[in-house]
Amino acid sequence: MSSAPSVVRQLSDDTINRIAAGEVIERPASVVKELVENAVDAGAGRVEIVTAGGGKTLIRVTDDGSGMSRDDLALAVERHCTSKLRADDLLDIHTLGFRGEALPSIGAVSRLAIATRHASEPHGWEITLEGGLKGEPRPAGLARGTRVEVRDLFFSTPARLKFLKTERAEAAAITEVVKRLALARPDVRFSLSGADRSALDLPVARGADARLVRIAQVVGADFPDNAVPIDAAREGVELVGYAGLPTYHRAASTWQYLMVNGRPVRDRQLFGALRGAYQDLMRADRHPVVVLDIRLDPHEVDVNVHPTKADVRFREQGLVRGLVVGAIREAMARAGHRASTTVGAATLAAFRTGLGSDAAPPAGHYQAATAPRGFGRPESPGAAPGRPSSYGRDPLRPSGGVPREAWDWRVSPFRPDPMDRAQDPADGDPGHPGMHPVPDASAAGAPLSGFGEAMQAGFAPGFGVSADIRAADPAQDAERADRPLGAARAQLHENYIVSQTRDGFILVDAHAAHERLTYERLKRQRAEAGIPRQMLLVPEIVELPEEDAGRLAAHAGALAEAGLVLEPFGPVAIAVRETPALFKRLDIAGLVRDIADDLADRDASTRLGERINHILSTMACHGSVRTGRRLRPEEMDALLREMEATPNSGQCNHGRPTWVELKLTDIERLFGRS
Repeated sequence: MSSAPSVVRQLSDDTINRIAAGEVIERPASVVKELVENAVDAGAGRVEIVTAGGGKTLIRVTDDGSGMSRDDLALAVERHCTSKLRADDLLDIHTLGFRGEALPSIGAVSRLAIATRHASEPHGWEITLEGGLKGEPRPAGLARGTRVEVRDLFFSTPARLKFLKTERAEAAAITEVVKRLALARPDVRFSLSGADRSALDLPVARGADARLVRIAQVVGADFPDNAVPIDAAREGVELVGYAGLPTYHRAASTWQYLMVNGRPVRDRQLFGALRGAYQDLMRADRHPVVVLDIRLDPHEVDVNVHPTKADVRFREQGLVRGLVVGAIREAMARAGHRASTTVGAATLAAFRTGLGSDAAPPAGHYQAATAPRGFGRPESPGAAPGRPSSYGRDPLRPSGGVPREAWDWRVSPFRPDPMDRAQDPADGDPGHPGMHPVPDASAAGAPLSGFGEAMQAGFAPGFGVSADIRAADPAQDAERADRPLGAARAQLHENYIVSQTRDGFILVDAHAAHERLTYERLKRQRAEAGIPRQMLLVPEIVELPEEDAGRLAAHAGALAEAGLVLEPFGPVAIAVRETPALFKRLDIAGLVRDIADDLADRDASTRLGERINHILSTMACHGSVRTGRRLRPEEMDALLREMEATPNSGQCNHGRPTWVELKLTDIERLFGRS
């Protein structure tokens, strides 16, 4: 018999419960999650949550579920007692909870009171746990359902309190947990209230669009207008939900709501699949907004790999990833040129900020001191300096009270002279610096180039617009205005195309749009028959650091598949022999250096297809219409029509929007014409 002292001992039940609590109960939000999951599993149609002190002082969850009998209540607070596992099969799980650890773990670190009543019982029953010490069930007055009250969380383990965040942060975490659970069950009403928060009430959503209604309640009312539906299946795995447009994004991944068989999860593998789906549609530092539910046989997924059931493990991980990536990319391709409505709203907000207010100026308000020269109103004799004579009048009515319908701009002392636009302003009317004598109205001659009416010729800017379209056939012009991106009207600053629609206008970033079109064309060519290449008469020699030259040589196969054929030319140079035939003019040296930088920045384990797509994106940026090039009218219209027919053309390769739409009603509101 060994004389060595025994060093292994059996832990006490109290210590075991506290260890289990440390795994399951990380913070107050963990308590709320476990209790709300129990309520949903009990068939509740209404769940009410009340908190105080960020959940550290009080958490109360009340439901109208099936409730428990006296005997079940006594067993429910014992470790590893559950009603949710059938035949001890840990893979045949159809409920949110199944381990039977939540209630005893919570009771080990708090003052816990549970009151419940089953429909078969004449009255309810109540039991308490305080620091792991269990009381006896006693009668209680209660309607059908269950009420769980948790007070003084972590009072028995005060060291845990030091690791909690502020009350506001813990309250926000509880709100996030409730929202994620509510998204999975639109048929249940959730209410969250307390002195430490703003109230949240999510009523039951019914009907064919119940899921979308609940999503709008949780994610935001603008999400349905900026998302595309997802409904795909492959080999027994189904994916349903909604994915936000690439231009509708957030700075963090907290707006990605993922579920597996109705269970909210935050699985790294699924987040990686989302990044793959949006990888050439969005900037790397932005995150899409999605609400997706993966449905499959419970035996094909293990939900028991994490203490809080936040992570899952799929039997066929590649199948699930491929379904997520493929379904989202297909949905985005169907969305075509769509861009989020929030882009236009942000543009309007920028205009309003320029006005110095968050709203359009009220009727009668006009600030003369900040009005652009040539568009102000003359002050009345005797008017106070800096105060316009029209103060208090309709800003759309010219000074003097003449209705705008009867006002002739040619009689305004501030009108520009159509006969001498280049004259120095100081040479004008001595009484009005910068102004000119008013000619006879009949003297307005033929319109100047770029203006459709003679009376508008006086307002022609000296530098003109980059391009202007006014003389189109009226019938054809009307047909183009009915198209989604409207009829091209002008090009401004040698890049931005202005097009007119029936109810507003659209501003298009020509370079960003053409970059996306070129990229999609390259991908299509590669998928169909390979990217056509053109051989250079004289190879282009590009000198590079030795590391970059070696990296390019190592990826020569992928580059050749992308249409760029190169080979080493000594240790510090690369010889480019062929380039994609799509590009007529190409800065080869700049392209090669950019690709070398991209390959250095990207993870070496990136899939070959993703690496090739990234190379194609870099090529598209170099081969697109550059800012500073004037487009002909037919080029502008062709660009708009191709955008309408091309998938993902609502954003460039870097995730920026390619076009912004402003409705006529919004524009009129900016000018106080509502």
